[in-house]
Amino acid sequence: FGSSCCHVLPTQSPAVMTKLNRNVSSMPRKQRKALHTAPSHKRRKIMSAQLSRELRTKYNVRSMPVRKEDEVMVKVGTMKDREGKVIQCYRKKYRIHIERVTREKTNGQTVPVGIHPSNVVITKLKLDKDRKALLERKAAGAAKGKYTNRDVSMGSVD
Repeated sequence: FGSSCCHVLPTQSPAVMTKLNRNVSSMPRKQRKALHTAPSHKRRKIMSAQLSRELRTKYNVRSMPVRKEDEVMVKVGTMKDREGKVIQCYRKKYRIHIERVTREKTNGQTVPVGIHPSNVVITKLKLDKDRKALLERKAAGAAKGKYTNRDVSMGSVD
């Protein structure tokens, strides 16, 4: 068989799973490089968080990029169940700083704890015209792909 570690025996079929997008690599090394060298406008989108159940039903949107002055609740980690307003989005480190989520340093100084946006839920959005437009676009896209009860019942009529 040779010294190659990645060979396919004649009786085996090649992998069935194919990539969905040919322009995006599935190699972990390239994924990490893309994450850590991403420009600021892409980091904003990566730093998205889920909306709370109430907001999700109200706007028909699942997640949004976090911004300053949104109100969030930490759902995972040592700071779990803490609520507060976002005081800073630290895009360079992929972290957000929340109002009352702090720790004390050994010299007595209090510093904000960086929380990854995937570990929080947005409970209140700070809305401006751009954000409202984004919500409308996302809701329209979500509604376009959904099946309704009427569509399902019409499918059986032939």
